[in-house]
Amino acid sequence: MKLWGGRFTANTDKAVDDFHSSIRFDSRMYRQDIAGSIAHAEMLGRIGVIPAAEAELICSTLKEILSDIENGKVQFEVEAEDIHMNIEKILIERIGDIGKKLHTGRSRNDQVALDLRMYLKDETSEIRAMLLELLDVLLDISEKNKDTIMPGYTHLQRAQPITLAHHMMAYFQMFRRDVGRLDDCRARMDVMPLGSGALAGTTYPLDRSFVAEKLGFSAITENSLDGVSDRDFAIELASCLSIVMMHLSRFCEELILWSSAEFSFIEMDDAYSTGSSIMPQKKNPDVAELIRGKTGRVYGSLVALLTMMKSLPLAYNKDMQEDKEAIFDAVDTVKACLPVFAKMLSTMKIKKENMYRAASGGFTNATDVADYLVKKGVPFRSAHEIVGKMVLYCIDNNKALDELTMEEFKAFSPKIEDDIYRAISLESCVSGRKLPGGPAPESVRASIENAKKVR
Repeated sequence: MKLWGGRFTANTDKAVDDFHSSIRFDSRMYRQDIAGSIAHAEMLGRIGVIPAAEAELICSTLKEILSDIENGKVQFEVEAEDIHMNIEKILIERIGDIGKKLHTGRSRNDQVALDLRMYLKDETSEIRAMLLELLDVLLDISEKNKDTIMPGYTHLQRAQPITLAHHMMAYFQMFRRDVGRLDDCRARMDVMPLGSGALAGTTYPLDRSFVAEKLGFSAITENSLDGVSDRDFAIELASCLSIVMMHLSRFCEELILWSSAEFSFIEMDDAYSTGSSIMPQKKNPDVAELIRGKTGRVYGSLVALLTMMKSLPLAYNKDMQEDKEAIFDAVDTVKACLPVFAKMLSTMKIKKENMYRAASGGFTNATDVADYLVKKGVPFRSAHEIVGKMVLYCIDNNKALDELTMEEFKAFSPKIEDDIYRAISLESCVSGRKLPGGPAPESVRASIENAKKVR
């Protein structure tokens, strides 16, 4: 007989049991479920809804069940549907009618909302720690490459010279914002729904604040309907995780390009590369490619959650059981990707000479020639036109801008003097951009020091 089966005269079909059950995926919340039940039982005993001695027995037995689960002594049952009913069933089997008192003033609706919030709070903290480790890797690479000149790109075309440190610190800022988003998300998740009941609370004088404090929540939900019927905290987390994966995917795309022979800016460590079953020369950036691919999986979880919730009337609906597999998979995927990405990044070989050589081509110093002319009194739009014609001349004559003779320079503008060569060297192009946030080594150094303070 089901724990809810009093008004039923027949058992559910076996296929329905299998279809209805969520124990295969929500069993991972056993710690949170037991912690919530212990706090609830303590509160029931404290306010006198059940005798204090019975509350103590319930709590001690729940702790024994927790130990047995972690030692592999408990086999969950599909027939008991979910982690909540499985644990309550085991409790009743061990202490009889006293165990039946645990669910007083509680519904599975607020119980599952509680467990999911607790579980995701824990997971969010773990993901946050992983992001901080990645930030440390980025800071380390940046500190070592403040003078490593490489081309910056727009439209995947060489644009202006920057440094590898500046490039890495761009991703540092992205991932640091990801940490901030997780913090904000966790703060909104940190609200205790137990006491909402099925939808309308309960007539028992529950001490919700006591339970919230015992479970480490900063507040309690202020509306019982909202407490059981929304999953915006899971959707928000899936959104945050999707942005994390988007940043990882963009980074992986660049690493994949950079490791190709066409770029040859980096070489992946053998430990984070794979070979071909037919082509013996191949060294493939499969780890980066797989992270890029898994990004779509996390996006899918976000869309699944949004779609699942989009038409649900208040309050709880069984559709909401579909929340867990989606958010669990998103969490698992991000937790799998972040550590391996950080290790892959920290072990890659950086080919500084190739980066410098690439920055020397593609007229990346063309803007600096225009700026040179502006500083000599030429209006910017006129300078832009002059340098455009200069670039066309170089293309036709297979020359770089800094390979032009002074006579050739003078043919485009009499304002140009010998100091042009120093002004448009790659080193000058980079070091001159020393505004806060710029790629000049001194600006990047300041950015790194500031990052260490607020990281």
